Amino acid sequence: MMITQALESQTNTLEDISEEIIFPPSDLYSDEPPVETELHLRQIILLLKCLEWLWKERTDFYAVGNLSIYYSPHQKKSKDVRDPDFFVVLGTERKTRKSWVVWEENGKYPHVIVEIISPTTAKTDRETKKLLYQDTFRTPDYFWFDPYTLEFAGFNLISGKYQPLQPNEKGHLWSEELGLYLGIHEGLLRYFTSSGVLVPTPEESAQMEAKRAAMEAEKAKISNEKYQRLAAKLRELNIDPDTI
Repeated sequence: MMITQALESQTNTLEDISEEIIFPPSDLYSDEPPVETELHLRQIILLLKCLEWLWKERTDFYAVGNLSIYYSPHQKKSKDVRDPDFFVVLGTERKTRKSWVVWEENGKYPHVIVEIISPTTAKTDRETKKLLYQDTFRTPDYFWFDPYTLEFAGFNLISGKYQPLQPNEKGHLWSEELGLYLGIHEGLLRYFTSSGVLVPTPEESAQMEAKRAAMEAEKAKISNEKYQRLAAKLRELNIDPDTI
């Protein structure tokens, strides 16, 4: 009797515990930890929204920040997962994803990776991740940037090995994959066109358009004032300006 009661009590306890367990979904969600600082977050968002704004008409790329990349079907055992701060995959569908799962994306790895480094991640970004991106991901363009010290470096994959990118006269590094320069502007990493023009954010584009519209309106106003003065002179000479 006591054994039966003990078994019933254990069963009830297990049932209570099982009701509290929330099992994860069968598909793979990103396992990326939170970004380290507000400045890191702002930098990632800036890279993302500038590129998406520049390529707003394109549907053949995927750009994202702070998302996990799963690159082995056995990742739960082998821990084959990495979490770049920002990456771009070309030649793929532009859609929302929970994570980047290589074996479900036709074996595609990122074409461009940017790591936002900090004192706690710098060694990993400069060594461990660099080797992984070189030897396993085969990512053509790899950059790292420290928004506090402004350390900035970039590498291009040549014959299977990363070679340092050489800065231009402005200190910008060329990304062959993006067809853009990356460089520091007002303390943050930004894109620049091949001619050196800063790629704007949507907000900056709106401000520039507003200024352009204001200048056009001012020009039109000045032109109209000049016309009115000229028309007045012509009328003084008994000449109808509308007939000229």
